[in-house]
Amino acid sequence: MTALDQRLAALPGMSPAGLREAWARTTATPVPRVSPNLLRLALAWEIQAGALGGLPRATTAALDQLERGATTTRAPAAGMRLVREWGGKVHVVMIGEDRMIRWDDREWKSLSEVARAITGTRWSGPAFFGLKRKLAA
Repeated sequence: MTALDQRLAALPGMSPAGLREAWARTTATPVPRVSPNLLRLALAWEIQAGALGGLPRATTAALDQLERGATTTRAPAAGMRLVREWGGKVHVVMIGEDRMIRWDDREWKSLSEVARAITGTRWSGPAFFGLKRKLAA
């Protein structure tokens, strides 16, 4: 049994005071005012995230965006063709089946890099190509 497995296996037998102490030790944040059962679940997630890594950056960003409720962003899908006119020139970006971003006969790591290359300034790639939209108030 791994150390992670042992920490998780100990949670069901912990008292509410023990759970609060484990939370403070694990997260270094104030203990949330929730039931012991919910605290046990949250603590299990925190322990696993600490050992195995948390949510992917894209998931965290999507959750933050949902929480704010101001915008929504669609992820570029394989086979998608994004078209944007800038400076009197039409720019076409292709999202390959391999999810690679292709523009100007090159492969790019992100839409934001492409937007920056086109405009010469820092842009959100999804906003520049119309994948990020403001929600109606």
